[in-house]
Amino acid sequence: MLGMVKNSLLSTVEAWPFRLLSKGEKDQVSYEERACEGGKFAAVELVGKPFDEASKEGAVKLLKYVGGSNDKGLGMGMTAPVSITAFPSEDGSFQQKVKVSLRIPSQFQANPPCPTDESIKIEEREGMTIYSTQFGGYAKEADYVSYAAKLKAALGSDAAYRKDFYLCNGYDPPMKPYGRRNEVWFVKE
Repeated sequence: MLGMVKNSLLSTVEAWPFRLLSKGEKDQVSYEERACEGGKFAAVELVGKPFDEASKEGAVKLLKYVGGSNDKGLGMGMTAPVSITAFPSEDGSFQQKVKVSLRIPSQFQANPPCPTDESIKIEEREGMTIYSTQFGGYAKEADYVSYAAKLKAALGSDAAYRKDFYLCNGYDPPMKPYGRRNEVWFVKE
C-alpha cells in the first residue's frame, strides 16, 4: 500500500512518494513520521467558502486538469492524496480559505501540461517531513478538526511542527463506498 494505492474502480493511482521515518502510538492514536518528496503540484486556492464546499470544488477542478483539461489535452492519470491545506482559526475551526493540491504524476514532473483553468497554478515544492494520522470514512471538516486534535495530543509538546496550517488528505474517489483512507498531516519545522 505504501507504493501504489490500488483502487478497483479507477485502476491504479500513483501515491505521493515518501520514506517512513518512524511510527508511534499514544492514547490509541497511531501516527507516522514521514519524509515526503518534493516536486511539481497543481494547486488551486479558494477563499470565502466553507471548507467542505471549497475542498470539493478545488478537487473537481484538479481532476478535470489531470483528466485532460490542459493545453496538451492529456489525461495524466490520478495521484493520491488530494491534499487540502487548511488554516485553523483560534477556536480550531477552519478559516474560509483553502488550497487544494495534487502532485503531478511522475511521468509529467519534468514538463507538466499547462492547465486551461486559469485558477490552477503549477507550483514547485520542496520535500517535507510530516507527522500523519489516518482515519476512514467520508471525511468532512469536523473529522479533520477532530483527528488534528488527536494527533496534536498524541505528539505532545515536544514535537515541533507548523501551527498556522495543516494538510487534510483524501486518497479515494467519491464513488468508493468503503475502505476509505484519509489523513491529517502536520508539517515538521
